[in-house]
Amino acid sequence: MRLLPALLAPLLAALTAFASPAAARAADLAAVPPVRACESLAAVDLSAATGARTTQTAQRVEGAKPYCKVSGTIAPAVRFEVRLPMQGWTQRYLQTGCGGLCGMLYIDAAKSKGCLPVTEGEIVLASTDMGHAGQDMAWGTDPARREDFAHRGVHVTALAAKALIAAFYGRAPRYSYFSGCSDGGREALIAAQRHPEDFDGIAAGAPALNFTVQNSFYHAWMALSNTGPDGQALLTTADLPVLHAAALKACDALDGLADGQIDDPRRCRFDPGATLCQGEARPGQCLTAAQVEAARKLYAGPHTTAGRPLAAGSVQPGSELAWGGVFVPQGPRATIFSAMIALQAINGLLLTPNPAPPLALADWKFDEATFRSLEPARRLYNADDPDLSRFAAHGGKLILWHGWSDPHISPLNTIDYFDRVGQRMGAARRDRFLRMFLFPAMYHCAGGDGPSDFPLLERLMAWVERGEAPAALIAHRAAPNGAPVPDARSRPVYPYPAVARYAGTGSIDDAANFRRAAPDRAAAPISWIGSR
Repeated sequence: MRLLPALLAPLLAALTAFASPAAARAADLAAVPPVRACESLAAVDLSAATGARTTQTAQRVEGAKPYCKVSGTIAPAVRFEVRLPMQGWTQRYLQTGCGGLCGMLYIDAAKSKGCLPVTEGEIVLASTDMGHAGQDMAWGTDPARREDFAHRGVHVTALAAKALIAAFYGRAPRYSYFSGCSDGGREALIAAQRHPEDFDGIAAGAPALNFTVQNSFYHAWMALSNTGPDGQALLTTADLPVLHAAALKACDALDGLADGQIDDPRRCRFDPGATLCQGEARPGQCLTAAQVEAARKLYAGPHTTAGRPLAAGSVQPGSELAWGGVFVPQGPRATIFSAMIALQAINGLLLTPNPAPPLALADWKFDEATFRSLEPARRLYNADDPDLSRFAAHGGKLILWHGWSDPHISPLNTIDYFDRVGQRMGAARRDRFLRMFLFPAMYHCAGGDGPSDFPLLERLMAWVERGEAPAALIAHRAAPNGAPVPDARSRPVYPYPAVARYAGTGSIDDAANFRRAAPDRAAAPISWIGSR
């Protein structure tokens, strides 16, 4: 009799692999009405729940889907907002993360298409500014504010929100979720690692999990690599189409389909030297020798002088059009994000005490001693702990997702973390509660040449509430504002390491014409100074 499960396992796996993703839905939960007036929530004592003095206001917000808005502060300065439906609450709670260094209150339930609890206003929503307002780095001198940003802000906001839910509806949420991208992805992983009982389902997109490396070595390297001896940018946005076209020419068809996107850039051996001008320089048509060398450094990412990688990875071939504004400016003297974020982090968050006088990017040392000096900050900020045993024991489900063409955070960081969780917990155990999805030609959190809009929250809820692990995410190409483009490309994206392969007939822009397949060969392990 024991042979029967073994014989059925491959069949069940096949059925799961090709099950229609459209069948996944959240559970049918009864709606629960409020048991008290919205305005009375201002008087609820939340201090015991949060462990710190907490004050709040409450007001009803009218509209097609009215809700009770509670705005508050948890000492010393963690601001939060909670939105509680006035009717139709189906016993769920969703907390959303923020990006960059946060400093703002912004509830963003992104990638919620098809997720009725969100789209129909049946879910409690909340977010936090992580303990500071704006991008002024003065707060970085305060250890308590650093801790609030690192992890405490997300946790105490969850505690406050759940206490408000209990007070307003007379019961706790049945299911609790967290979703965020970029630093919000880091916040998501921090929750799974340090406060594993706060959420039942977590979606972590393009997570800045190696925060200290990301905001020092990576962005400083990218800014410096594209700066000439005269202080001006070597590559500008006008040069990026040249690089992009050459990368596609070299690698687009490696997956067997020339479709304008590189499905797995790790297989690409593109050399920017292919764009070198023959003879005189022709801006916008070819690159100078200095520009070629700058591009090579950008693809390589930060290294020590001995060649040892200081980050898990860098930008991937095919991502070139996304570099603009991040580390490649529109003009030779225009400002770039990489320089700004690196200077803010180096001078305001990563060292104790903060450097005085402040460091310039040229002062930053790309060596192992500097890497080791960031260890206290790594322990505080980074979401790199591969031991998710407590989250798994809680019954939690985690979806990692990342775009292959992300210029801000290399997708190799997320792959490296996924692999390390498998090494720590065992691949079979990991795969019972964790899935990772990599989206070809997708930029940072959204946009790009490839399909980037997909039903993330719907699939997460179906997994948590019905046990339906996501067999695929059907992604659609989106407009710059994030809306799906009518009649545009759709593709299935399968849990890593599975890939989508064209079935050989039908439109290459229709997801129905692709099938799940194993990669042609296993990827080499990622090795960098932080691997240990």
